[in-house]
Formats: sequence, structure tokens, C-alpha cells
Amino acid sequence: MRSHLLNDTTAEQYRRSVTEGIERVAAKLAATDRPFTGVTVDALAPTIDAIDLDKPLFDTAAVLDELEDVYLRDAIYFHHPRYLAHLNCPVVIPAVLGEAILSAINSSLDTWDQSAGGTLIERKIVDWTTARIGLGENADGVFTSGGTQSNLQALLLAREEAKTDSFAKLRIFASEVSHFSVKKSAKLLGLGQDAVVSIPVDHDKRMQTVALAHELERCRKDGLVPMAVVATAGTTDFGSIDPLPEIAELCDQFDTWMHVDAAYGCGLLASVKYRGRIDGIERADSVTVDYHKSFFQPVSSSAVLVRDASTLRHATYHAEYLNPRRMVSERIPNQVDKSLQTTRRFDALKLWMTLRVMGADGIGQLFDEVCDLAVEGWRLLAADPRYDVVVEPSLSTLVFRYIPAAVTDPAEIDRANLYARKALFASGDAVVAGTKVQGRHYLKFTLLNPETTTEDIAAVLDLIAGHAEQYLGESLDRAS
Repeated sequence: MRSHLLNDTTAEQYRRSVTEGIERVAAKLAATDRPFTGVTVDALAPTIDAIDLDKPLFDTAAVLDELEDVYLRDAIYFHHPRYLAHLNCPVVIPAVLGEAILSAINSSLDTWDQSAGGTLIERKIVDWTTARIGLGENADGVFTSGGTQSNLQALLLAREEAKTDSFAKLRIFASEVSHFSVKKSAKLLGLGQDAVVSIPVDHDKRMQTVALAHELERCRKDGLVPMAVVATAGTTDFGSIDPLPEIAELCDQFDTWMHVDAAYGCGLLASVKYRGRIDGIERADSVTVDYHKSFFQPVSSSAVLVRDASTLRHATYHAEYLNPRRMVSERIPNQVDKSLQTTRRFDALKLWMTLRVMGADGIGQLFDEVCDLAVEGWRLLAADPRYDVVVEPSLSTLVFRYIPAAVTDPAEIDRANLYARKALFASGDAVVAGTKVQGRHYLKFTLLNPETTTEDIAAVLDLIAGHAEQYLGESLDRAS
């Protein structure tokens, strides 16, 4: 069994095995003509359940053949131009190369003696990002598993920095369309469900700063402590960007931590055309970025950044076997001093490779393309009498609803939209997402693929309408 260990004696076997796997994936990517096969849970589960993991095949080629049946054939392929559902991007080749390298070397980014240059590369990427944001010379940060963990750590720091003798007094303010991880973080931090104050949004789904000011003032009058305001730069449902400069002013006025959840909108940091849409982000105390959303990186690649590096001390714990206190005086850089995680992948390498091959402008141009595409998609929807579109896009998300001319019952229209989404997914011809707006079911395109065209969008809209009309026709037949 030692022959399977990756080392100097098995380097050639490693080359052959990985090459064989890459060739299979490359062939699959080249032959994929739709984002999904439409396989159901009931159809696929028996195939996987029948595999006895205690009876290995002892042959890489045989395992890859089996993998075709249990995974590759029916995977959902984000690179396909008609995958339009969630915040999943196609990935750039330099980042995939970085993924292969970091997996093989298997550095752990918690301490210097497990990563060496990896530590310095991650720190360089963090510094590059904080400079792009404009957080200042004292800024710092650390890579995380994703936006949820980044938001949790940011709010942990805000809680520890808050001036109070009771966590029960702390309040977090976020828009009604902010990410669910804000409320989840409040629960994990022991603040309770009532700690998050939901602020209404305007027609464009942006936080209403007048309402925020009112709630901050009421909080102070009630003897409570405004712990943090979470501004969103790219909401999951609408791609909307809260008014960051106005929120920053209020945070200054009320001495409140400002966190910007830019998990989606961070692509604008590299944008050639639209960087100004997140002006004000430089005034944040902490920022969440998800490179695996709008920097075209493989999952996972995310970070939490802070204006004041010293606030990261709230995540520090010294263990004698790992990062004893003496290492600080010896100037040995240990990233575990900043992180909620201990063992941690070298995810920064993927973005490092991307920047060194493509450059920041190359990434930004790709993100600008999908933002431009969203504008064209919005124009298509706005001009199409079959659809109601909610807001003009700030990033690359479109939320819309099929509205049949002959049906007025909102509940029936809900069912038609739900049916259309499910039928489209089952066909495998395209994948779209869904959400609710004022209690009603809507559909959603999240456009993150520069290869998607307006023709793709128009074709998918026709498919949705066809499925919805089929449902309504069958519904009428059943009623008669």
C-alpha cells in the first residue's frame, strides 16, 4: 500500500494517475452540451448505494470508469453558458493549476513550519486585497472557507470591540435582504435572535439609510449598544449594493463597527469599468470577499479583511505545540494567530497564480462582461410582456417572474413559475434559481459566465415560458 503514497519514489505514478484523471475531465468538459443531465435522486442513489467501499477496485482506470457513472456524467457543470442559477462561476485555468499544486504539496497555512512561503504568499494576497479596498497601512486579514465564516469572524471581532458589560445589549443592523449568515452568526455568537435588527430596503433593494438612522437612534435611547452595521455589496438575491458612504457616516456618528459583506460584489475591486459602484467600502472596519464568486476561482477561496490588524487578536489562542507566545517576539509569522480555523488549505495560491498569469485587469474584464450581460438581459426582460423584472441590476443578477396574460390568480402564477423552474431543471437544458419577492415566487438568473450570450438568455426565457404554459394548460384541463 505504500506505493500509493505521494513521494519521490512514486512521482511517475502520480504523473500518470493525475494525467489520466485530467484527460477524463477535459474530455467531459469538451463534450458537455448542457449544464445537467436531469438525473433524479431516486435514479442516481441506487447506483451509489450499491458500491461497497470495503471492496476496492485496485485500479485507477476502473475507479475513473466508476466515477463517470456516479459523478462526472451527472455533475452540474458551471462552465456551461446556460447554467444561470446560483453564485457559482466558471473557473480560470491558472487557478485550477494552482489547485492541483496546492493539493499535491498539501501545505497547511496555520503555522510557518507547515507552509513557509505559503504563509508569505497568503499575506501578500491579503495585502493586495486590502490595498484594492483602500483599508490603509494597518489593515490585515486571513483566508477563510467562505463568506459565512468571514461574516462570522467579522462579527466576532465587532462583538469583542463593542463597549458593553452585557452581550444581551448588543444589536446588529442589516438590510432585510442581507445574507442569512448574519442571523446565523448572531446565534453562534450567543447574541440571540433579537440581536439582528432588519432594516427595510428601497425599490432597488438597497438599505434605507433613513430607517437605519432611526433604528440606531432608538437603540441608543433604549440603552442598547449598536454593535455593528452589516452593509451588503452584492446581495445574494438581487445583487444590490447598499449605500456605503451614507452607512459609513452613520457608523461614525454612532461609533459602530461597519462590516461590508462583499462576498459577491468583490469582483468590482478588479473592475475596469464599475469600481465606483462600491465607493465607501474603504471606510469599513471589516470586509468579506469571496474570490470563488466573482474572481473566477475554484471553491474555496475567501477572506475576511480588517482595517485595524490588532482586532484580529480576538481570534488568537496560543498553544505550546503549535504557536507558542515566544514566536511573536521571534517574528515568526503564524496565520493561525488570526484565524478561526487551525488546519487550513493554501487557497491563496489559486489567486496568486491567476494574478501572475492574467493580471487583475484580466479578472476585472471578465466580471465587467457579466455585468454588461446583465444589463442586456434586463432590457430583454423589460421589453418582454411575458415577464415582470424586479430591479435593474447593480451587478449580474436578474430576478423576474413569468406573468401569463390569461391568468390573474397570484397563487396560480406562483405554481406556474415553480413548475417551470423544476421542469427546466429536470430537462437539463438550463439551470435557473428561484426566490421570493413580497411572498411571491420569482425566478433568478445569476450571470457569472462571460461565455453566456443574450441569445442564451432569450432561449432560456422561451423555455421557461413554454414550461409554464404547459403547466397552465394542464391545470385548465384538470379544472374542466
